[in-house]
Amino acid sequence: MKYFKYIFSLIFLSFSLTSCKGQTQTTDSTRSDEQTESSQDYVYKSGSINGIGKWYMGREIAHVMGFQGMEWLERPEREQEENTSILLENMNIQPDDNIADIGAGSGYHVFKMAPQVPEGKIYAVDIQPEMLAAMNYKKEESNIENVELILGSEKSVNLPSNSVDKILMVDVYHEFSFPVAMIASMRKALKKDGEIYLIEYRGEDPQIPIKTIHKMSEAQAVKEFNANGFKLKENIDHLPWQHCMVFVKK
Repeated sequence: MKYFKYIFSLIFLSFSLTSCKGQTQTTDSTRSDEQTESSQDYVYKSGSINGIGKWYMGREIAHVMGFQGMEWLERPEREQEENTSILLENMNIQPDDNIADIGAGSGYHVFKMAPQVPEGKIYAVDIQPEMLAAMNYKKEESNIENVELILGSEKSVNLPSNSVDKILMVDVYHEFSFPVAMIASMRKALKKDGEIYLIEYRGEDPQIPIKTIHKMSEAQAVKEFNANGFKLKENIDHLPWQHCMVFVKK
């Protein structure tokens, strides 16, 4: 992949994230989200080497996959393993949708969705500048105008209130260090009838070749989202390895 060669140089060039309008509200949105956090929400104890030693509702939170694993996100066999085309069909994307990809990584889904929303916008949110740099390279190389890059934080997606019709999270929610604040932040950004598409490797299936800490069961996801103002609309469970859980506001 040609753009991988330019990641580090891009970070120190003129890429100042001026397109990240959400950053202008970081202070206010983060303060609001932090108010939803409580020390009683989490349990701290030793666990998996792949975990951060922090537990939420009985689930150990996993380490974030670093930008060093970017090439794995773009692996040629990903379509076959995850059937990403069917995933996007599940989302029933409309031409004027505003969609946020939270934990967008290298933009694997971002640049598949962008042509489907010619009258809308894709917000590509990530906490790693290296991931944003890679997406910026793709965006400029392809002259794509309806993708907006957003530098998120551990406690906020840094999106405007009532701004998105759909939120996509692919194999990333289980890595949120502060899931309570993050769900609150997404709830604020989501329109009244908006939907969250939570994609996670099925924790119920030991045959899926992914570490247990990087999987999630439907029951666990429902428990966490119910506790934070969402209900499960449906689980479109026909992907090869993953749940496709659709949550809406209660």
